[in-house]
Amino acid sequence: MKHASQTLLRAGAVGVAVLAATAVSAQEKSVTIGLTADPSHLYPLAGEELSSNIMYYHLYDPLVKRSADLSFGPGLAESWETVDETTWRFKLREGVTFHNGNDFTAADVVYTIKKARESIRPDLVANIAEATAIDDTTVEIKTPKPYAVLANDLAELLILDEEYTEATGDEQMDLQPMGTGPYKLGEWIKEEKLVLEAFDDYWAGAPEIKTVTFRPITNPATRTAALLTGEVDVIQDLAVRDVDRVKSEEGFEVITRPSLLNVVLAMDTREQSPTIEGDNPMTDRRVREAIARAIDVDALNKIVMNGLATPSDQYVPASHIGHVDGMNFREMYPVDIEKAKALMAEAGYADGFTMTLDATNNRYVNDAQIAQALASMLAKINVDLQLNIMPKSNFWGYIRVPTENSSFIMSGWDVPAGDAGSMYGALFYTRDKKEGYGQVNRGSYSNPEVDALVDQADATPSVEERDRLLQEATKLLMADIPMIPVHYEQDIYAVRDGVTLEPRVDKFLWAYDMDVE
Repeated sequence: MKHASQTLLRAGAVGVAVLAATAVSAQEKSVTIGLTADPSHLYPLAGEELSSNIMYYHLYDPLVKRSADLSFGPGLAESWETVDETTWRFKLREGVTFHNGNDFTAADVVYTIKKARESIRPDLVANIAEATAIDDTTVEIKTPKPYAVLANDLAELLILDEEYTEATGDEQMDLQPMGTGPYKLGEWIKEEKLVLEAFDDYWAGAPEIKTVTFRPITNPATRTAALLTGEVDVIQDLAVRDVDRVKSEEGFEVITRPSLLNVVLAMDTREQSPTIEGDNPMTDRRVREAIARAIDVDALNKIVMNGLATPSDQYVPASHIGHVDGMNFREMYPVDIEKAKALMAEAGYADGFTMTLDATNNRYVNDAQIAQALASMLAKINVDLQLNIMPKSNFWGYIRVPTENSSFIMSGWDVPAGDAGSMYGALFYTRDKKEGYGQVNRGSYSNPEVDALVDQADATPSVEERDRLLQEATKLLMADIPMIPVHYEQDIYAVRDGVTLEPRVDKFLWAYDMDVE
């Protein structure tokens, strides 16, 4: 509504005067946000993790915009239609410019699709066969087969300036990003601060907050102290142990909302695994079930998470396409140490085995403490879990497919598109079988039935049929246990008085929707 009201003010001279006064006031608005970590990248085709994603969506725009509640609507494309079962036509906004003044055109969309296919993120365009610029404001996209959720997928594809990107090169794009988003890069001193400046020619209206400073503060106690001492106005991931303290302080507010982020444990299913001597026990489903039954998620929530987590029932939330009503991982595999020991013995591993868990210490809420608790739990079934805990800046490269270092990985996954298909295609589809699929299948899992169901889901124009097929895939995965879902985090923010923040479901802190006094 703020942009609509600005438009109305332009209607007359009095309105222009009022708008000018508002603009002067808005120019003084700034906010400093404490993040858990510095972004790894500013070039959206260089990688994906939360801090980087937050920056991407300040600097760039997609064709289809995902709202705070995960609904989808027009972005750089003002409308779209299906021409036939495999052809979509997108009408682009006119008058949109990149931060350097270059016009945004259909050629940039076609170029971005091509670049994504050549990058480490081919998954972004896995269901695009061809893209054609019909004219400057019209793009036609063809899918290999009927594909019901193409528009939703395009919310993840951030559009590049063809001329600038070609001249700058991929490596420099990380340091000199150029998009159409509401903010442009002002300054980035790595591990100290990243400053964004408002792009006043933004197509949806000039941002009200003119300067946004992000400070990476990895230590939770230091992050809380920075808020209480006035160094920052907002912090992400308030430590669960500090919630009551901040609530008791005058002049501050704690804001929470359920997260989409599912903390998961990926198990290596290769015959030989990097940190296990001899044959890999986790190729045996009984061992995977034993590990699942040894992990007490309720205890983790109570002791480590201070009650601020929700045990995962499946791989995606109940709101998503592919979720099976009434199916619960915790009920299928309740904590039962004696049953777990029996399964280990049946599989020939009564004496257990040793392996390493790779985990972060600054990416997920209390991630290092969770890892330590897991080691204690698995010791009860004679699994000696060695811990390899590292900052996220090292973690993503260390566990990257083809997963040459890892046997057991704790990470997280969220699906803001509201559809299990993107997760299943990325995490569970057989690697190196189909372009754009299996690119983060870190456990090397392969199940032809799951692959076939994902293929069928990606080839139907019916959302209802897609849901049915992905539910079948969910049932297979829950039975086979290639990955253990642990819990959904609670997103916990703290702000000083005068800051207006309504948390997004996808956890993106977007200054464009914030306000400060």
